[in-house]
Amino acid sequence: MTSAASAPTSVIFDVGHVLYDWDPRALYGRLFDDERALDSFLGTVATREWHFQHDAGRPFAETSAELTASYPEHAAMIALWGPRFGEQIPGPIAGMPALVEALDARGVPLFAITNFSGEFFAPFRARETALFDRFRDIVVSGDERVVKPDPAIFRLALRRFGLTADQAFFVDDNEANVAAARALGIRSHLFAGADALRAELIALGLLDGVREPVATD
Repeated sequence: MTSAASAPTSVIFDVGHVLYDWDPRALYGRLFDDERALDSFLGTVATREWHFQHDAGRPFAETSAELTASYPEHAAMIALWGPRFGEQIPGPIAGMPALVEALDARGVPLFAITNFSGEFFAPFRARETALFDRFRDIVVSGDERVVKPDPAIFRLALRRFGLTADQAFFVDDNEANVAAARALGIRSHLFAGADALRAELIALGLLDGVREPVATD
């Protein structure tokens, strides 16, 4: 068990692939009739690397105009990325809403740091009030124009959340993000599912030791 002196008191979550799934195929798989055309569009046109510009704060109007200029034949599909971004998020990760609810019920302060477009996050946050209303604050990279794993976003978050590094427990599915947080003295968990996370939260004293079944949500 972690000693009381060093045990974190608050949990900071990543959002994508920790709280919610994100997969562009959830939208575009319904819009393309041909699997090879879908693979080509997501692999060479609307790539994840292109999308990460939004996480860094570039507006969709700019990025979509540039991409459309390079791939005019895909103009209609590119134009849907922003307005229908929420459809790329098919639902929560199994067991995570129940885990967040359990932490909140125990009075554990909850926060998040997410690499996410500010303009895309606002409607998504409004859609998912049942979960996000349990969070005291969320740092969105697109609003701050700094992305994980840059240490600056972790320092900004700690200041805004009113936490010291040893008070925080950070959860992310990306090894580089976890390493960056650990380098700042933040105890961190490389997410691989709700069961393993729950076990560590229990070990840290942030959840009671009676294991609850993981809901499929």
